[in-house]
Amino acid sequence: MGEGGMSGGAGLRLVVFPPDQHGRRRVRYGGQSLGTAHRMSDIPVFLAGAGMENAEDLDLADPELVEWRGGGPEVWPASPSG
Repeated sequence: MGEGGMSGGAGLRLVVFPPDQHGRRRVRYGGQSLGTAHRMSDIPVFLAGAGMENAEDLDLADPELVEWRGGGPEVWPASPSG
């Protein structure tokens, strides 16, 4: 991710997809899959694993940084039991 942040990368965008039937959300950055999040706190972990410095400080509610699809950062349906 270079330079420790998300800014400066032309066309690079963090995208969080709608929840699946189990409440999980796919996370992509710059067209690359980072993983499937079970909760919002998973996203900074994915970003740190991809090399972003200070990923835990990223404002995930900032629409300039994150494209939330199928609901914003507050949408995390409970996983069905079974």
